[in-house]
Amino acid sequence: MSEVLLKNREHTPGGIQEMLAIALPMIISYAADTVMTFTDRMFLSRLGPEVMNAAMGGGLTAFMMSTFFLGLIGYSTALVAQYLGANRKSSCPTVTTQALMIALLAYPIVLLAKPLAIKFFDVMHVPAVQLEYQIIYFNILIYGAIIGLIRTVFSSYFSGIGRTKVVMIAGILTMLVNVGVNYVLIFGKLGFPAMGIRGAAYGTIIGGVSGLVVLFAAYFGKKNREEFHVMKSFHYYRQIMKKLLKFGYPPGLEFLLNLFAFNLMILIFHSMGDVIATATTIMFNWDNVSYIPLIGIEIAVTSLVGRYMGAQKIDIASKVAISAFKTGLMYSAVILGLFIFLPQQLVNVFRPTGESAIFEQAVPTAVYMLRIAGFYVLVEAAIVTFVGVLRGAGDTRWSMIASVTLHYIMVGGLFLVVKVLNMNARAGWLVVVSVFMLFSVVFYLRYRGGKWKEIKMVEANIPEA
Repeated sequence: MSEVLLKNREHTPGGIQEMLAIALPMIISYAADTVMTFTDRMFLSRLGPEVMNAAMGGGLTAFMMSTFFLGLIGYSTALVAQYLGANRKSSCPTVTTQALMIALLAYPIVLLAKPLAIKFFDVMHVPAVQLEYQIIYFNILIYGAIIGLIRTVFSSYFSGIGRTKVVMIAGILTMLVNVGVNYVLIFGKLGFPAMGIRGAAYGTIIGGVSGLVVLFAAYFGKKNREEFHVMKSFHYYRQIMKKLLKFGYPPGLEFLLNLFAFNLMILIFHSMGDVIATATTIMFNWDNVSYIPLIGIEIAVTSLVGRYMGAQKIDIASKVAISAFKTGLMYSAVILGLFIFLPQQLVNVFRPTGESAIFEQAVPTAVYMLRIAGFYVLVEAAIVTFVGVLRGAGDTRWSMIASVTLHYIMVGGLFLVVKVLNMNARAGWLVVVSVFMLFSVVFYLRYRGGKWKEIKMVEANIPEA
């Protein structure tokens, strides 16, 4: 029996405490990423809105080019957890080795696609003053894609075995280094020249490297190395690679297609003018912050369900789902209260220092969208729970088809309402929230159907990797 499983006996199997032991460090890790992004944008805003917008456009595009591979590699969390649950510890780092191979092969593919991204900027008619900065930022950041890919490899390993504190520490260090280096390089402090947006790109890469050092140190540390036989794992293992590709490509494809759908949704709202664009941006800034804890819950559910499915303890895997839903619901109820009763105060956080007619006109719509978003966040608690269960069990292909289909139904409905029927942004936002409510029903029905309980990812007749 692994040390990790023994440690988890301190909590009721499948209970809220066990889930939070994994989820809380991941929540802190993702919160660190959010703080890092917010601070970067704040620094660059001092150089002008076109510089800040360029970093957002270039950074999001660079990230999108890696999303398929990030989703594919990230699924190693569930596979590692299943092998841990089956008490086949030496197979856990072998999964990580296969994921590392995929990351190294993915990097040149991402770089080869770089000209497509530059062409995409032209197609989207990015303003010339912004385009110059955007290309500079993107061209530097894209070469750091390998850092994100490898960080995902090792973060997924530690999430899979339940040692998420390592991921948390790496995330916090990444944030601290990134913020400090960005301040120095963007504004030219401590004797360095002011590099502007180039400094922001270099700071992001340097921060990522520092976090990766922490993950490397923990992975090759004596305790982990000896317990999981890490040094024997560096070889190609056909059966495990086949499993990772089979169960991992749907989350990867889902990640890519859903992010593209999300971008289309943003573009539709932004095409309605500066006022609606401002209201939408404010709403999604708060949505991003409110969603962070739910990401941690989803990762915890995926890890624990994978572990108990591997141990063939389906009843405890079901208990994990109930614990996660209760926890998510309690958190979302707090967000619902804030969004309904304090929307004006939340919107005013983004109030400019000077007079802005656009902001003042955007406030009523932003307040309305936040209030409706409260119910949307409530629904997300159910979605992350059932998605986490299905992924942890290996029901990834169905999840991909359902999620992608619903995302594009959402985009199509939004386009119909605001572009064809010429209705206002409030009506469009109601469509978006309504489709997300449908998400929860669809995934709940799949969970209740129980087909995920029949999936076997770890066969007993395959030898230890």
